[in-house]
Amino acid sequence: MIRTLADLLAPVTPEQFFAEYYDKQPLHVQGGAAKFAPVLSWRQINRLLDQTHIWSSQSLKLVMDGTPVPPEQYCTRATSRDNAAVQQPNAALVQQWVKRGASLVMNDADSLTPGLTAVSEALEGAGLGKAQANVYISWQSHKAFPAHFDTHDVWAVQVEGEKTWNIWEGRAEWPIPHPVFRSLGQAHHEQAKGRLRGQVTLKTGDLLYLPRGWYHDALAEAPASVHVAYGVHAPLGMDLMNILVERVLYETPFRQPLPRQDGTAAARFALTSRAVQLGQRLSELTRDPKVMEVLTKFVADYRYARGGNDLLAARGIAAPAAPEAAGGGEGAAFRVVAPGAKAVRRGTEWVLKTPNGALPLAQPEAEATNWLLARPDGTEAELRGAHPAVDAAALLRRLAEAGLLAPT
Repeated sequence: MIRTLADLLAPVTPEQFFAEYYDKQPLHVQGGAAKFAPVLSWRQINRLLDQTHIWSSQSLKLVMDGTPVPPEQYCTRATSRDNAAVQQPNAALVQQWVKRGASLVMNDADSLTPGLTAVSEALEGAGLGKAQANVYISWQSHKAFPAHFDTHDVWAVQVEGEKTWNIWEGRAEWPIPHPVFRSLGQAHHEQAKGRLRGQVTLKTGDLLYLPRGWYHDALAEAPASVHVAYGVHAPLGMDLMNILVERVLYETPFRQPLPRQDGTAAARFALTSRAVQLGQRLSELTRDPKVMEVLTKFVADYRYARGGNDLLAARGIAAPAAPEAAGGGEGAAFRVVAPGAKAVRRGTEWVLKTPNGALPLAQPEAEATNWLLARPDGTEAELRGAHPAVDAAALLRRLAEAGLLAPT
């Protein structure tokens, strides 16, 4: 499972990445087919899309050969759970567009499965900024978007199929999500993208890093392609200005009116002098230890809040849950039906009393069993992640046969 930036970049080290690539140039990292298998699967995609009420024409978008599909052509009018009128994607209409080759974009998906969340937290844990994820599902020979740049760093994680990316030489100078940059037409992009720097074919398990503003476009090469684009928004110099705006509320000169302008040279000089004075004070405030303390904390904490729920542990009913495995519920799941059961040591052996008699266990199996029985339920993936030395499937089967677990 991806836990850290080192896991994500391997075999490239974080030290090499920051020295040679971060905010400097694109990076393609080849990985095996299993590297990002825990992040997302077709089964999980279908399950997520089946949660109909969480999707809208904003969170789920369709694109046909570079042209957005109008919401009314794949959505139907519905009433939300709070009785508001919404446009809700319709499975039959979506599938009709998929048959024609339309790409799907699942926006803001970084909290929807443990695997998606794990990559976001690895990026944020490295201090890179807020990591938001969109899932792009595309089909062979159908391009969703023409050449463009993004207003954030892009980390493309290929989880299914293959996709060829055109990486152009052009780079916009650190664009931000503002109409000044978003209103640039495609004619501008085609001219600004420059010459082709190279092509990169992402295969299942590969990673592509693109610094903010780098021109690119992509086309699926396999019958189907799924990649997760993590947009990482770093804190900017403009954020310091927002902090200073709050700080100058307590500075009298910034609350005073500016010199009135009557067209005279004296009035213009007075305004210029005041602006210089205010600028000098701003410069002084940037060296204020309290301002720097606020700025340092802002940068260090610049990440999205997600997760953290463990209701039974909060009530003291169950032991705190271990980090959920990235499989996100894939594999066998069980409910504990014999609470209080516990493997105990008898001399040099471990034994577990069950409704069907005593069950002998090796020490690693006993530790894994007690970990599992201290919880109300569990999955094969969770047990495997917490106790990798144990054959999770075999142990769960034995415990179920002994009457301690019930499949869910």
